[in-house]
Amino acid sequence: MTNQETNPKVDGFLRKAKKWKEEFEKLRAIVLDCGLTEDFKWMHPCYTFDNKNIVIIHGFKDYCALLFHKGALLQDPHGILIQQTENVQAARQIRFTHAQEIADMETILKNYILAAIEIEKAGLEVELKKTTEYAIPEELQHKFNELAGLKSAFEALTPGRQRAYLLHFSQPKQSKTRVSRIEKCVPQILDGKGLND
Repeated sequence: MTNQETNPKVDGFLRKAKKWKEEFEKLRAIVLDCGLTEDFKWMHPCYTFDNKNIVIIHGFKDYCALLFHKGALLQDPHGILIQQTENVQAARQIRFTHAQEIADMETILKNYILAAIEIEKAGLEVELKKTTEYAIPEELQHKFNELAGLKSAFEALTPGRQRAYLLHFSQPKQSKTRVSRIEKCVPQILDGKGLND
């Protein structure tokens, strides 16, 4: 461990960790070696540079991971960055299943972390897809046509709320499921509420 300051909340998180404890500790040492500030956000160790989030350590059932906030901007010569789902625009993960893997990759990981810091210093941003680039499902278009006021209520929602609805409506394979999802949400949309409000 370098003389980087550690955060007591992260100490607590590591003490309680049942799974991935050794992996978390190795990842923590590597990240701190890169001169980032240790913080604790979203219930996970989070590392920042000038108060900007660079990387998070988190664990799942089958793997633990380093999550780069702007991973989409990183060069990935080793092909190790993973986009969790197609809806994740900026973040990318590097996944691990045992501590040895982390030890073997230490130099590579540091290079990626240092590159992520450079991206932050340069003020680069991931260009997020605009809401207008998300397709409006046909079923929603029909509903707009048949229900006066629905389209303008939808368009008055924040871009994030519109996206959440569009993703929610587009997910089902079957049209009738899409229709029923739309029907259920009509009152909320007319109320100016988002999917999870």
